[in-house]
Amino acid sequence: MEWNFVIYSSTILLPILMFILYTRKPNNKRLPPGPPGLPLFGNIFQLGTSPHKTIAELKHKYGPIVWLKMGSVNTMVILSADIANEFFKNHDLSFIDRRVFDANRSKNYYKGSLALAPYGVYWRVMRRICTVEMFVNKRINETVSIRRKCVDNMLLWIEEEANSMQGRSNGIQVAQYIFLASFNMIGNLMLSRDLVDPESKEGSDFFNIMKRMMELGGQPNISDLLPRLRWFDLQGIRRKMDRDLGKALDIATTFMKERIEEHKAGKQKRKDFLDVLLEFEGSKNEPAKLSELEINIFTMEMFLAGSETSSTTIEWAMAELLRNPETMMKVRNEISSVVGSNMKFEESDIDKLSYLQAVIKETLRLHPPVPFLVPRRAIQDTNFMGYLIPKYTQVFVNVWAIGRDKEYWEEPLVFKPERFLGSKIDYKGQHFEFIPFGAGRRICPGLPLGQRMMHFMLGSLLHKFDWEPAFSTNPNYTIDMTDVIGSVMRKREPLKVVPIKRLV
Repeated sequence: MEWNFVIYSSTILLPILMFILYTRKPNNKRLPPGPPGLPLFGNIFQLGTSPHKTIAELKHKYGPIVWLKMGSVNTMVILSADIANEFFKNHDLSFIDRRVFDANRSKNYYKGSLALAPYGVYWRVMRRICTVEMFVNKRINETVSIRRKCVDNMLLWIEEEANSMQGRSNGIQVAQYIFLASFNMIGNLMLSRDLVDPESKEGSDFFNIMKRMMELGGQPNISDLLPRLRWFDLQGIRRKMDRDLGKALDIATTFMKERIEEHKAGKQKRKDFLDVLLEFEGSKNEPAKLSELEINIFTMEMFLAGSETSSTTIEWAMAELLRNPETMMKVRNEISSVVGSNMKFEESDIDKLSYLQAVIKETLRLHPPVPFLVPRRAIQDTNFMGYLIPKYTQVFVNVWAIGRDKEYWEEPLVFKPERFLGSKIDYKGQHFEFIPFGAGRRICPGLPLGQRMMHFMLGSLLHKFDWEPAFSTNPNYTIDMTDVIGSVMRKREPLKVVPIKRLV
């Protein structure tokens, strides 16, 4: 569901709001500049259907820090790399908490989520588990064969579909296959099983439920803009999330109980991420064990955070390459020279493929998966850049705007991977003109695994097949690059392509 749903839905709220109207107290504190808004609704109606673009334009009038009222919620937006640098380097702790949206309050999901949990003991424990036990090179290198199997399956599915469409030009939605492969990669890392498998009813049910939860989590929700109306759940998002999250927790509990029984029976398997969570033993001032709910929620978060971001990024990369044939030729030639036509693309090839790495970087610069990052929240009144930011203010960092800022990028709207060749700029949180995965203490902990998955899948797709845009026989056909914001920023029109198996 697109952002404009909230705009349209808000017009029916006035009768309900009449009984909760309140008089605003004058605010004499110095706030950042921003456009005036309406009582109660704030600036909602000014943001349009593409808020990341609309807000980016406000920089020209109000500067790199903009103040908005998202309904009744105080919101500060950061629109430049310099301000992001100051924010993450010197004020990270003052804004360390997350803004929790209503859908994520279902069954206290946010309390067990690493991405959303309040800054404290639990968050530090889970962060340490991720950085020390899960997303380290040693552990990632030990699971190469898992990703190899999942990518091979993806290529086989695409080849079978290509064979069945003989001569047709309507193409396939390549992102679907990437999403399924990503989901199975995470399923094997977390649970040592394929979840997209016709023989596994629980796995198929879990997959379908998780997709619905992603859709619900990406829907703009009036309850988040006007928290006083949260109790009414006007769009029914909370009720639907309660239903689907309850089912997902039941299935995750089944997976966990099966694993516990396997341990009791002495059945030894490769140690996966579920084992890491079950075997956790806290030190002083930490919980002795993780609870069943915490383990299940973290397990689900891996799927929610990892599968759609990878598939949408690769879809954007494919779209950009098809629109730029010379760039496509360069990356294909590089892969052929390193891998060879008769060999499989392997993860060990990635480090030798500087142009492929540049393609991924350039894609993330122009099409960051989460254009505002996951919103931060002020834990106290904070003096930031000469402004007094009230406690509980939510903070958006518009990385979409920063990645297209002509102050930092030459020809910022042009897809040009060459800008990263020989450059030290990376997306690991130290170069604030390029932070698609965030920065500071709450940078995405799964980044090491995510970057491995994206390069491996895109490289394999380009090595195995030639690609043409569907309907390319139409001389007037162009690939629609319009984006929409949901749980991630995706293409409005899914990319349809024709895969052609390469001759060797």
